[in-house]
Amino acid sequence: MGERVAAASRVKEYRFGGQRDEDEPEHLNPELVVFIPEVLDPQYGMYVWPCAVVLAQYVWFHRRLVSSKRILELGAGVSLPGIVAAKCDAEVILSDNAEFPQCLDNCRRSCQMNNLSGVHIIGVTWGRVSPCLLALPPVDIILASDVFFEPEDFEDILSTVYYLMRKNPHAQLWTTYQVRSADWSIEGLLYKWEMDSFCVPLQSFEANKEQLAGSSLPGRHTIEMMVIATKKAVQLET
Repeated sequence: MGERVAAASRVKEYRFGGQRDEDEPEHLNPELVVFIPEVLDPQYGMYVWPCAVVLAQYVWFHRRLVSSKRILELGAGVSLPGIVAAKCDAEVILSDNAEFPQCLDNCRRSCQMNNLSGVHIIGVTWGRVSPCLLALPPVDIILASDVFFEPEDFEDILSTVYYLMRKNPHAQLWTTYQVRSADWSIEGLLYKWEMDSFCVPLQSFEANKEQLAGSSLPGRHTIEMMVIATKKAVQLET
């Protein structure tokens, strides 16, 4: 009694492939295999949620675009999207809450398991200006899967993204989220922080299926993919 039982752990394999990048020859059918150590624990960041698989699929589908880009994953946890980006030759920085070192340890284990030695891992707590955040170089793409989970975190997340986008106004946030309540919305916060967003249909990157990368995706229609950018960047593109 009183002793905490060690959480069970397992290694899961995710396989991305079966579709061809539009710039690749027709005879190529590349496949990427990623190993992710999961800790079966109530701690949010220790488990691969369906949103992470969908976001990783988006990264894989756009692997030519992410190659050579500098990418930061927020709330990385087990880091599946960031690991896929690193495997696609992006310069990747993984981050999670500085107050939860076990999540940062998870990021390190994921990198070790996939033979990635050049990935940087830092503590970034949403809504706080820290030395690690200040020292970050400009990033091109920010990845975030299922971070819009607790409404009280929404503004902290977007304020951190706003700070990052001030360093590179053309940066984009690629995020997936699961629709859990019709009352939750970030539209007002996007307006406040001078950002715009657009939804990306899952079928456009072959994620509209019940099995993806070897993982089951229950309730796939409740998972959404969204790209967020500054209003100025969106106006320039349009």
